[in-house]
Amino acid sequence: MNSGYIDSYYAATANAPGSRPALAGDLEVDVCVIGGGFTGASAALHLAERGYSVALLEAERVGWGASGRNGGHVGVGQRKGQEELEKIVDPAIALACWELGLEAVALVKELVTRHNIACDLKQGILHVAAKPSHVKDLRSTCTHLQQKYHYEDVRFVERQETAQMLGTEKYFAGQLESGAAHLHPLNYVLGLGAAAESAGTKIFEHSRVTGFDGGASPRVQTDGGSVRAKYVVIGCNGYLEKLSAPMARKIMPINNFVLATEPLPATQAAELIRDDVAVQDTLFVLSYWKLSGDNRLLFGGGETYTKRFPHDLKKFVRKYMLRVYPQLEGTRIDYAWGGTLAITMNRLPSFGRLSDNIFFAQGYSGHGVPTATLAGKLLAEAVAGTAERFDVMANLPTPTFPGGTLLRWPGMVLGLVYYGLRDKL
Repeated sequence: MNSGYIDSYYAATANAPGSRPALAGDLEVDVCVIGGGFTGASAALHLAERGYSVALLEAERVGWGASGRNGGHVGVGQRKGQEELEKIVDPAIALACWELGLEAVALVKELVTRHNIACDLKQGILHVAAKPSHVKDLRSTCTHLQQKYHYEDVRFVERQETAQMLGTEKYFAGQLESGAAHLHPLNYVLGLGAAAESAGTKIFEHSRVTGFDGGASPRVQTDGGSVRAKYVVIGCNGYLEKLSAPMARKIMPINNFVLATEPLPATQAAELIRDDVAVQDTLFVLSYWKLSGDNRLLFGGGETYTKRFPHDLKKFVRKYMLRVYPQLEGTRIDYAWGGTLAITMNRLPSFGRLSDNIFFAQGYSGHGVPTATLAGKLLAEAVAGTAERFDVMANLPTPTFPGGTLLRWPGMVLGLVYYGLRDKL
């Protein structure tokens, strides 16, 4: 395991991230980026490539948070389905969001190729209907994307073929997105960080931001020093805590959990996921899985809504895995871990400004690999003065949680528990 990261399969197989110092003393740059996940690393890379001097401050290690612990799915579109999105925004905005979603996936692939990031990049995501009532929605989505958006990299999969693809008859149909992808998220974000550094970004780890002020030249403070900048970009997501009350009122942190089995024989791995795609079901508290580069099953399932993780993570996630694959009853579980992500009330991402020179992006609601990567590019565009595309995302409706940060937790948990119970019916 690489020092400074939580014990996970990703950390155990991470490309050597190198050692970076903590901020000591005072520094002056064009842009200070807060957060070393997908958002921050992508923003730092795109800003540095535009010629800005950039300092990135990370409280732990680059990719230490959810960016280095998630399922690694690189899905098309937004977290909210396109048909749902069309009901709440103008058609032109819905189209722009669809096109930005496609660009996000293409950007991930392009960055992996251009910067030679070894991160087990593979093609395809299969969405599977967990209930008979979900079949109609999957079929409708496929038809809608094909006919209205002329998107050909999606197709409906009948129940029999879904069973053949997954080695289980648990699901009632599928929606295959062959243009989507999946990867090793920690190695991906480490690659983004290394690319940003090569482009000139100064990265400081173990440099938790304790506060910042506004004005023409904001000052960002850590226990070890400060950064004076013309612009500030905030990409903390589920680890924002009390850094910004206006941002915090738009999101709620929740925890999600993943396990990794022992390496499976190639024949068994192919029986579980015939085409080596990533998979996710249609439940509100969804399960998701894929094969790693060394043929382990990586399976995510279950959520909690406090800062405490379950005591026995292997047992906690294993029960979700066995509901899909009871044939893995005797399979060893080598790793289990959790991470904290941020969701919004309506699952649309929260982009915006705290002032003319302080920008943020957050609340990816489980769609962070592509959306946060693109957010970094859009943040760089906005800093450079070309904010039209950033503003498409910033103008999406993202309601504030009722009661703000004080009351968001009990109200939201009641809602999540309700939908979780619906999953079980």
